[in-house]
Amino acid sequence: MSLALMLLLGLMLAAALALVLLPFTRPVDDPLAAQRTQLEAQRDDLYAQLRAIPDTEEGDMARLPLEARAARVLRQLDELPATPPRPEAQGRSARLARAGWGAALLLTLAGALTVFPTWQRLGIGAAEAGQVTAAQQLPGLRASAQSAKTTASYNAWGDAAFQQGSYDEALRAYTESLKLEPRQPQPLRRLGTLLLNQGSMGNQPLSEQDAGQAFALIRTAASLAPDDPESQLLLGYALVKFGAEEEALTALERYRELDPQGRDADELISSIRSAQNSSSPALQVYSASCASCHGPAGNGGLGPSLRESNLTRDAAAQIIVQGKGSMPAFPELKGEQLSALLDLLQEWQPGGAQTSSPAQPSDRNSTVNNSMNNESAGSLSGNGLNTTGQGTASGSSAKEQP
Repeated sequence: MSLALMLLLGLMLAAALALVLLPFTRPVDDPLAAQRTQLEAQRDDLYAQLRAIPDTEEGDMARLPLEARAARVLRQLDELPATPPRPEAQGRSARLARAGWGAALLLTLAGALTVFPTWQRLGIGAAEAGQVTAAQQLPGLRASAQSAKTTASYNAWGDAAFQQGSYDEALRAYTESLKLEPRQPQPLRRLGTLLLNQGSMGNQPLSEQDAGQAFALIRTAASLAPDDPESQLLLGYALVKFGAEEEALTALERYRELDPQGRDADELISSIRSAQNSSSPALQVYSASCASCHGPAGNGGLGPSLRESNLTRDAAAQIIVQGKGSMPAFPELKGEQLSALLDLLQEWQPGGAQTSSPAQPSDRNSTVNNSMNNESAGSLSGNGLNTTGQGTASGSSAKEQP
């Protein structure tokens, strides 16, 4: 909760307390006190006269007018407003009111600092809730980092800025952190990604040499933390920018293995495969006949992984055409289609052809690169790095981000 909102809430509570408690701080005047006192004196005098009359016939006759006068006085007293409470009673009421409102104030403040922030984020997604939290914490973390100048404080500042979408600020924070400790996987890969996407952030794009250095940061981070999902995700994203789609697919599939619940690479993987299928007859045949069982990249699904297969070319051809076990036969595959599919399967086998590492950004497969720039670079939001092009969890994508 912001400081301004807390101050406003405090002022509202103080005003409410003043309205309720001020009447109890001073005695309440009785404007009819004189009339009430006079009538009470008349009542007491009449009661005294009635008690003094003897119980005789003459006394009964004398009692009648006195009783009539006493009845009129009592009626007048009843018609007066109620007597205000005594000062000591007012003091007790004031103490009770102050105690009650003090308890209400404490409960309200406790709720404002605990329950209300949680309730405030119930209606939004986890990613957007993280961004809200990061935005609230960012000023304090920035000041703390600039004061402490430690690796931990710079990383906390950078993480909050990165998650909130303040990428220029995150870049500064991670740079300062890496000056103190260069071999940190998360700052390395995030800094490399931010540098690599300067153009899409509205800044001057990097030169080929600087882009290669930014890619080296991401590659180094992946080697330092190969089992971190974010390492593989950002590595795959960077590889696509350099035109290495096969290596990118490997990294992105590895990301899926490390984070089965992660959906951040789905659209980028689909874009790469779509571009490959449109230009590769072998992949077109594979997608139509094999992908539903063996997975879109041959990593396995209902059927075994084709990338771990050691079948000879002839054995694979026989199984494809004739079928085996639960695998159906595909006798319609023959000639060039069958040959292209067998070539692809042999490339996927251990020891098959490998794609060389990228040396510089490439314009090859512009469809994939455009998809990555416009879709997968939609936003990067902390632990839930969104590379699907749908913006943040709230759906905001008005400004293109890395």
